[in-house]
This record gives sequence, structure tokens and C-alpha cells, in this order.
Amino acid sequence: MEYIVFDLEFNQGFDKTLNKTVSNERCPFEIIQIGAIKLDSNFNMIDTFNAYVKPEIYKDIHPFIQKMTGITKSDVKDASNFTQVYKEFKKFISSKKSVLCVWGTSDLKELYRNVNYYNLPSKTLPKSYINIQEYASRYFNNPTGKSIGLQNAISILGVEQNKSYHDALNDAYYTAQVFIKINSPDIVPDVYIYTPVKPAQSKRKTKKEIDYEKLFKEFEKILERQLTKEEKKIIDLAYKMGKTNQFVIETKDNKINYKKR
Repeated sequence: MEYIVFDLEFNQGFDKTLNKTVSNERCPFEIIQIGAIKLDSNFNMIDTFNAYVKPEIYKDIHPFIQKMTGITKSDVKDASNFTQVYKEFKKFISSKKSVLCVWGTSDLKELYRNVNYYNLPSKTLPKSYINIQEYASRYFNNPTGKSIGLQNAISILGVEQNKSYHDALNDAYYTAQVFIKINSPDIVPDVYIYTPVKPAQSKRKTKKEIDYEKLFKEFEKILERQLTKEEKKIIDLAYKMGKTNQFVIETKDNKINYKKR
């Protein structure tokens, strides 16, 4: 058995005029780097994979992505496209019996989403996977629902941090180190099933906003006077606090009441 510990770096669209992130619903996160470590059944590192991907959906690197990863447009301008890099990555994996290992399942999801976007075959990808982050969170007794970060895990385990983070190959290396350190018979592969989300299924909800002018006029009508600035601030704050539902409690008759403080 071989373990393929991999990590991805993504790019997103950015509208310079509006100064905001824009996304293609079919592929909101475009892969621009794939890094992987291959371990044998004895957890020996036997091979590595590292490739930049030339972006075709979002041709410019998002400012935040560039700041976080250090990847610039010049790094990817002469890189192979996703179709070619994916072909090379599958060759690196070499066997459907390999186990894909990730730090969180989002990389698996986005790998499949990029593959589907370019209408590439995914049947030859291994279906067995291990979410190293999930097992690491259990290993460190994190509260349920609280996942440990990769850098924190590395620090606690005392692994030398001589490589920068947010680089696909380096993060794959660190993930492999955590896997090696916490490995036990309790860590067993699961089966990954990707469920594509069609753009038509992900309808955006209309954003609702409070009409403060109308609300204030209603209060003034009730009080038969104009509201002061302080009163308007209090009403605004009360509305926002009420939206959090932190003051709502369930009563025995199943009616919802508000907490009194």
C-alpha cells in the first residue's frame, strides 16, 4: 500500500474595479499548485510531486492569494495547464489502491471540482482517503467540532519547521510528518464520494436588510415625538443583537421566550 499525501493551492477571481472577489460557480477555487509526498506501507518517503498550474479561469493571481502563498503571475505563466498537470499527478499516484491523504477534505472536493470543470476522467483516482486533520484533532483531544491547524500540530509534535507554509509541497510534507507521528492501527481509510453541485442547485438567497427609516418612523409614531440619535443607536443595536438569537430560550410549553437580563 502507498499513501499519497497531497495539498493544493488555489486562485480566485478578483475584480479590480469593484475591489472584490468574484467566482465562477462551476469552479470557484482554481488549482494553481499541486504538491504531494508518496509514502510506502512503512511510512518511508519514496517520492515527491510538485507542479504549478497555469490558471485559465482566473488569469490574474488574487492579491490575497499572492500575499498568502507567495505565488505570482510569473510563477505560473509558463506552467502546464490543469489537464496536463492532472495527467502527471495521476501518473505519480500510479495505483487505484493508493490511499489519498489530506489535511481536511476540502482539497479532495476542489480536486474533483476542477477535474469536472475540465471534463476530465476521475474514475482512476483512488477512492480510499484519510483525513489526517480529523485524526490529529482526536489525537490532541480537541473538542468535538474543533479542528487543529497544521502549524499548531507541527509545533506540538516538535517537528522542525524549516519550510514555509502555504506552499503545496511544503504543506504536504508537514501533513505527512503529522501522519507519521500519530500513526496507529485506529487510523483506517474511508471512501470518498464526491457529489457535484450544479450551479442551478445553488441558488443565491436574496439579501434582506432592515428599512431603518421606516422602523424609526414607526417608533416616532408610537412615542409621538422624534427619536434622538442615541435612541436610534439603541434600536439599531437591539435589532442586531436580536438576530443572533442569543437571548432566545425554549420553555416547557415549547413557546419561545426572550431571556431577561
